[in-house]
Amino acid sequence: MVSTSLELFGVTLDYPVYSVSAKSLRSSVMNLAVGGRLMKDQSDTAVVRALTNIAFKIEEGDRLAIIGHNGAGKTTLLKVIAGIYEPTEGVVDVKGRLTSMISVGLGMDPEASGIQNIYNMALMRLVRKSVIKERIPSIVEFAELGAFINLPVRTYSAGMVARLNFGVATELDADILVLDEWMGAGDAAFHDKAAKRMERFVASAKMIVVGTHNLGLVRDVCNKVCVLDGGRMSYFGPVEEYFERLAAA
Repeated sequence: MVSTSLELFGVTLDYPVYSVSAKSLRSSVMNLAVGGRLMKDQSDTAVVRALTNIAFKIEEGDRLAIIGHNGAGKTTLLKVIAGIYEPTEGVVDVKGRLTSMISVGLGMDPEASGIQNIYNMALMRLVRKSVIKERIPSIVEFAELGAFINLPVRTYSAGMVARLNFGVATELDADILVLDEWMGAGDAAFHDKAAKRMERFVASAKMIVVGTHNLGLVRDVCNKVCVLDGGRMSYFGPVEEYFERLAAA
């Protein structure tokens, strides 16, 4: 049996920049919160290099924190790992079942009902229909949607959409959990309930990758750190060594 692992080989990601005049191009790029550099690709198209040559490997039992200032590329890297973005160069090798909580509503069809969206999101995670059918009652109950589950998602509030997305992601078994910040699922009244569910889900996951600004979380939960600066990896290694470097700086 193949053990759970996640390995990145020279991952680079470019965003093409369209419909921008030469005069305003640089200022427009500066406004993009991707932490990248203005470049041109082989076809002479202006691009923002959001990630540059990211390479690391984590294995079963690892809890990896991805940290860096705003615009450093944390969320972009998480989306590449989760398969939302395809790297321009390099390879992301995932061994194990992966689920992510990055983009609220990812895979949701606003015209489809909540039930149909549960199927859609679960199928995107390669979950069998028979398993989805078994889990639907639990997802609906947790998300507190009641009869709304049969209505189009476009009729939902932002909090309802977040609860549905969170309920699906945490109901389905996964080996690798990828998330942006520790918890963000709807309104304050739902927060405690979601936090308890998240704790159980995290405890059962074989591997976690979390983008965060919370150094307390990094110290208490994670065993490895990836530090991004302008889309480049400036540090990858044990949490203890990272904090020793911070103390010595």
